[in-house]
Amino acid sequence: MTTAPAGSPRADTLLCPEWVLPMTDDGPFCQRGWAVALAEGNIAALGPADALKARWPQATRVSLPKQALLPGFVNAHGHAAMSLFRGFADDMPLGPWLEDRIWPLEGRYVSPEFVADGTALAAAEMLRGGTTTFSDMYFFPEVAASVALRAGLRAQLCCPLIQFPTAWASGPEEGFRKTLELRDQYRDHDRIQVAFGPHSSYALSPEHMARVATLAEELDLPVQIHLQETAAEVEEALKTHGERPIASLERYGLLSPRLQAVHLTQVSDADLDRLQRFNVAVVHCPQSNLKLASGFAPVARFLKAGLRVALGTDGAASNNALSMLRELQVAALLAKAVAQDATALPAQAALRMATRGGAEVLGLDHRLGRLEAGYEADLVAISLGGLEAQPVYHPEAQLAYSVGDAAVRHCWVGGKAVLKDGALTTLDPDALTRSAARWQHRMGAA
Repeated sequence: MTTAPAGSPRADTLLCPEWVLPMTDDGPFCQRGWAVALAEGNIAALGPADALKARWPQATRVSLPKQALLPGFVNAHGHAAMSLFRGFADDMPLGPWLEDRIWPLEGRYVSPEFVADGTALAAAEMLRGGTTTFSDMYFFPEVAASVALRAGLRAQLCCPLIQFPTAWASGPEEGFRKTLELRDQYRDHDRIQVAFGPHSSYALSPEHMARVATLAEELDLPVQIHLQETAAEVEEALKTHGERPIASLERYGLLSPRLQAVHLTQVSDADLDRLQRFNVAVVHCPQSNLKLASGFAPVARFLKAGLRVALGTDGAASNNALSMLRELQVAALLAKAVAQDATALPAQAALRMATRGGAEVLGLDHRLGRLEAGYEADLVAISLGGLEAQPVYHPEAQLAYSVGDAAVRHCWVGGKAVLKDGALTTLDPDALTRSAARWQHRMGAA
């Protein structure tokens, strides 16, 4: 049982599920008959329900029958506004998908209005799937920040840095300026974190990549980048620079614990050695990688090397869903096939990657990703009462292999209920549906 820190306020709420999955280092992975006490948006204590009820008899009790309570999911990579492109360009390889469909579409339609509506649609989907924190790399991040706050989510906003002009910036110089302005605006904010988001090693000049490294070190800001996503990307880098992208990033000074490397489906022994030496964080997006036939990230090798590994859905244009339950389920299954080892990524490890692992990769593990006294009360309650989950021998197995987003019943961010009995409390689903239909009409009629 973990107790409240000395001098902490009295608990105001007791969450009473059937199972608690704390994601901490001590004790069993799953505890039955425990409760979690909340005080002013933080976790005050967790332990046997009877003991907490006796300690705080005045606290409001929230009964969560046949539900598992765990830290909220952390979606460590995505492009939220691209939800409005869902299903527009399916069944295509990455190169043509980007160059022939997505980039022209973005050039025509991306605007602050597009980002506001697309991000809100994504926020609603993520909340209904148990995500409480997301990382976003897209244009007009200042708009995405406003939507995230309205939705009640936490967000890491990776400001896009690309060599060519976009709707958001005329080029890298304006991109740097806007990134630093947004960083200053949210420097001390508890729910918004700003990061550099160079698109890839091939989409930004070596000079600008080096500048990202310098600024990130000076300001201690995270950097997120698509890295070695396909074999073609690595082959082109070898032709152009005579070295693999990871080696180039080392020369630029970008390899560090601040770097969040997304995809990494093409990893040599030398690449892995560099990732390990510089303690680079990894974001695994299995469904997007599978759909675009990009390759298979060697997740079991990453974990064996001691790397921090999180899960991300990528955007709905390349995945079609922003479900972290689906993502961790695919990750667990795919890792076994890639490693040819049924023990490669067990249910517990997959759940950890989707929660605590995400917090570690985003540099937020001192306050998120665990159910522990003093941590922020970002939580999800998932029902294991449905027929598809019966019988429940090991709750983590049902979460990893059986249930879907429909089983998510409640979400809290900082102790505030943002999903209650499956219903959104901060966003209007009917308004979002109408908004998506308007964009479908505009783009479908183009």
